[in-house]
Amino acid sequence: MSQESLIKLACTICKRVNYWTRKNKKKVTKKIELKKRCKWCRKQTPHKETR
Repeated sequence: MSQESLIKLACTICKRVNYWTRKNKKKVTKKIELKKRCKWCRKQTPHKETR
């Protein structure tokens, strides 16, 4: 059985969920933060893992 699970990535500025990704919970214990393009802010912003 895989330890990967789906997580949501939300924009840190407008707080909207824009992306879904996978994360291996055994290997990665910290919350993921990636720079992605937000279509509501219309620029590249940091996106953090949410519930």
